Amino acid sequence: MPSVLFICTGNLYRSPIAAAAFLRRLEQEGLSERWVVSSAGTWTRTGLPAHPEALLAAKDLGLDLSGHRSRVVDAEVLAGNDLIVVMEQGHKEALVNAFPALWGKIHLLSELAEQLPYDIADPVNMDVDGRMVAGQVCELVEQGYTEISRLAKSRRGHKS
Repeated sequence: MPSVLFICTGNLYRSPIAAAAFLRRLEQEGLSERWVVSSAGTWTRTGLPAHPEALLAAKDLGLDLSGHRSRVVDAEVLAGNDLIVVMEQGHKEALVNAFPALWGKIHLLSELAEQLPYDIADPVNMDVDGRMVAGQVCELVEQGYTEISRLAKSRRGHKS
């Protein structure tokens, strides 16, 4: 089963929304039972619910984060996934630095959506409109869906 892990800082806003958006697209294509889709955070505690604003923004986009609980990125979580999709260049750099063998599995969401690489702002830690960020994340997942799927499937046989 191909697997994709979406990562942000706290695993409270961006990465849960990205995972839910990707899973929704898989469901629309009747493929959700054949994939593992999850999220995690680089700087969080395990077991936290999604940020209250993320719950509302996700609901506006037709996504349900009510069952989401945060989890911390670690070697086991990373190794168990075919593709790792991050929200910021800093996430990518930190993960590649800590886990150099995984460098080929870690990609920025903006790059996968065939955009020039850029960071997706963190509405929890920055003064940005969270609903705008949620919409941006969903749009990038939609634009990058084919590439995310292709990379995860192609990496399936190359687990680190």
